[in-house]
Amino acid sequence: MLNETLKNHHIILASGSPRRQDFFKNLGLDFEIRLKPVKEDYPSRLTHFEISNYLAQLKALPYKEELNAQDILITSDTIVWNNNEALGKPQDDTEAYNMLKSLSNKTHQVITSVCFTTHDFEKTLHSITDVTFKALTDDEIWYYIQTCKPFDKAGAYGIQEWIGQIGVTEIKGSYFNVMGLPTHLVYKTLNSIAETF
Repeated sequence: MLNETLKNHHIILASGSPRRQDFFKNLGLDFEIRLKPVKEDYPSRLTHFEISNYLAQLKALPYKEELNAQDILITSDTIVWNNNEALGKPQDDTEAYNMLKSLSNKTHQVITSVCFTTHDFEKTLHSITDVTFKALTDDEIWYYIQTCKPFDKAGAYGIQEWIGQIGVTEIKGSYFNVMGLPTHLVYKTLNSIAETF
């Protein structure tokens, strides 16, 4: 459906995430993957969705000068918000363990921001999902780290993987948002852009 709606537009996905690329394929979209390195630093004064919004917009900056009139650039960022702290991607086994231990037996928030950039405007939106974990044992945490190597995932876990299957007891909000993209918002926003331009 979206391909027909967006037939006069060119979608650019600026993400190397296989999960996000799969989401776009499953939405039935024709799109180009275009990657540029961005240092994902943000001002320390930012909190909560301000962080993911800022980073999604930051990822769009290197592309702005090269966008054509029909282009729609999509950039995104996901963080895990726990104990008033943003958890990004772990750098090693120890950091992954510490993150998962901090999520054990608690409810945290997964926040994904998506930035839509065209030649003429920029729009950023975000989705928040509450995720509750059971009390995870050290053996479970280490087994997951060693078998799934979750170093490319915010908060050191993928809800679709083993740790999510055995550990998540409750979820409030979009499941796909936790995987890295609030697909319902992407679909709605792309339809809105197509109607406007």
